[in-house]
Amino acid sequence: MNYNGLNPCVPIVNNLWIRTQTFASKFKPIEFNFIENFNMNDRHNDLLRIRPEIKKHQTFDTMSDEERFQNATLRPVLKLQNPLLIAAFVNYANKHKGVFYELSLEKRMQYIETAICKDQKFRNAVKGMLIGQFTVAEYAFYIQNSSKLNKRMMNLVIVRLQDQLQLLVADRLSKAV
Repeated sequence: MNYNGLNPCVPIVNNLWIRTQTFASKFKPIEFNFIENFNMNDRHNDLLRIRPEIKKHQTFDTMSDEERFQNATLRPVLKLQNPLLIAAFVNYANKHKGVFYELSLEKRMQYIETAICKDQKFRNAVKGMLIGQFTVAEYAFYIQNSSKLNKRMMNLVIVRLQDQLQLLVADRLSKAV
């Protein structure tokens, strides 16, 4: 039996199969073996199907694997999870006595960066919101390059929240009225 007609699967018992999936890397293909239950939903395709398409997504031969991953996976996942990221930050700001809302624009920008970079608990929660949307193959690539990808991921989150500063403040104002 073939999984999606591409990757050979080997039956273990009943509906459990071992599937080999190859993740294309610039330098060499990386193979991973997965145990799958074919009675379950097709998580891989479901995750890819719900991701928004990034129109300006381009790839070049000179791009690093991390940059390709950023453009092909991180940006669509960030766009998909944007409402959740905003809600999480608003909750974070409210739990910290709402100090964020009293700050000047420049200090708010710094507050966002500090919250993401310095608060490990919040940072890990944000990472979980994003990593939970990875396919198994994307996660396998992520764990091999987690240090570089975490930096890219957090920088993208910081910029995204800073760019939407008005939404963060508007959410607070709408609840006050």
